Amino acid sequence: MSNNGRPAVLFVCLGNICRSPLAEAAFRREARKAGLDIEIDSAGTGDWHVGSLPDERSQAVAMEAGVDISDQRARQLTQDDYRRFTHIFAMDAQNLADIKDRAPADATASIALLMDVVPGREGASIADPYHGGEENFADTWEDATAAAKALVGKLSGRTVSE
Repeated sequence: MSNNGRPAVLFVCLGNICRSPLAEAAFRREARKAGLDIEIDSAGTGDWHVGSLPDERSQAVAMEAGVDISDQRARQLTQDDYRRFTHIFAMDAQNLADIKDRAPADATASIALLMDVVPGREGASIADPYHGGEENFADTWEDATAAAKALVGKLSGRTVSE
């Protein structure tokens, strides 16, 4: 558990402007629907977008789903995150490796690939839509939502329907 005794989940991608903000948004929505009290945030392994808004295409696909992410700002993964969060979820294998490589000796967070929580999708990455079109962002939102529902089910101990 986090310092205040409740679960805390961090979603991590490369720049924290596309995938992880969408995963954060989808999980916030599903956790709220389920009535879960969970600390939720996102970060990037890279630092080049720190302080930036999510990509406009991420904002658009989230807004289409009724979720406003315009208040999110990119930040970089910190050493404190490994102790502050109970779960750190990477969007892909390379970020997972980077997160594990950077972990301090006193890390307490469980570190995993996000799609590992989705039955039948274990080991899959959430594709980076940055260099693609709007349809790529819609695919990312779909994956993030499936993972959010599965994760809510896992953390609440109940099955969450699609």
